[in-house]
Amino acid sequence: MNILVLTWEFPPRIIGGISRHVAELYPELVKLGHKVHLITVQASGVSDYEIVDGISVYRVPVANNSDFFGWVVHMNESMVTCATKLLSEDSFDILHAHDWLVSDAAINIHQRYLIPLVATIHATEYGRYNGIHTDTQRYVNNKEIDLAAAAQRVIVCTNYMRSEVERALRCSLDKVDVVNNGLSIERATRSQYMNFDRAAFRRQFAEPDESIVYYVGRLTHEKGIYVLLNAAPKVIAETNGNVKFVIIGSGDAYSILLQHQAWDLGIYHMVVFTGFMSDDDLSKFQTIADCAVFPSLYEPFGIVALESFAAKVPVVVSDTGGLPEVVRHGVTGVVTQVNNSDSLAAGILEVLQNPGYAKQLVENAQLELKVRFAWPHLARQTETVYKSIKMY
Repeated sequence: MNILVLTWEFPPRIIGGISRHVAELYPELVKLGHKVHLITVQASGVSDYEIVDGISVYRVPVANNSDFFGWVVHMNESMVTCATKLLSEDSFDILHAHDWLVSDAAINIHQRYLIPLVATIHATEYGRYNGIHTDTQRYVNNKEIDLAAAAQRVIVCTNYMRSEVERALRCSLDKVDVVNNGLSIERATRSQYMNFDRAAFRRQFAEPDESIVYYVGRLTHEKGIYVLLNAAPKVIAETNGNVKFVIIGSGDAYSILLQHQAWDLGIYHMVVFTGFMSDDDLSKFQTIADCAVFPSLYEPFGIVALESFAAKVPVVVSDTGGLPEVVRHGVTGVVTQVNNSDSLAAGILEVLQNPGYAKQLVENAQLELKVRFAWPHLARQTETVYKSIKMY
């Protein structure tokens, strides 16, 4: 098949999880014999056209605009212009759009050229804010509804998200397919080949006899980091203070609130706020950490859990969204009650105080990565969705 992809982010432009998702999925579809043309946004230091891992990548210009939604409108117009040129030279079997930001372009191209449309909904505005409360949220929600309505098939990453798009986007379940996110072999094995002074690197965060418990990701309310800080005093007490909590991620305004919370809890000296951490340093860090914690209030999937699987770090998560589907309780990690600091503390202690159990969780998680979350497997599932449309 000849596949046309629309995505607002693609490496080296990395805003969230979509960038890595598309960069790792489509090379596998190329290996299956399909042609992939991908339209995205210009990025500094790279060509406006290049072939990346077999994908023909077209980067379109978008004028700077202080109004984000105005910027999105211009981006969609540029994508339509680029697609129109491509369609004057070739035909496409599938149009695949990633999230609401490219919805206007996707619907325009689909309707003008009658190309079957697949939409991957990575998250919903309704889910992020536990409802629609403002005009801005309503605008985004309506774009999501329009995209889901226009698409012949809608792909989501978990069964939880399948239910959410039905509820939030009024999308019929009979046209929604679940295809998990995955992790590339390169990212899954990256930390295993790093050669550095682990002891010296570890001393930046903790003393030799202290366990390291960490969170990595955006510093926002929906990630539930405040629940981790509320759980910390109990973990500190049960481990006789031999533990450090490391919070990795950017979000200046919210970071200040979290630091105030740590101070008020009397644990500020036990918490390290690193800010942004480069991929290389994060890969190093994960090799010296003892427990990864993701206490999200909302999480469609949780790719960070897979990254911790790959780094051989035992994982503790909350039972929200798709996390309990990604992390199987007692098999590949520990699942705790969402927004419950006592439950989260118990889960962390279960990992720290039972090294044999933690080792078994890590070994099981490694097996899951090689089978269930491997991109070749997920690409074949995506191919099946495409083929179902051709017969639709």
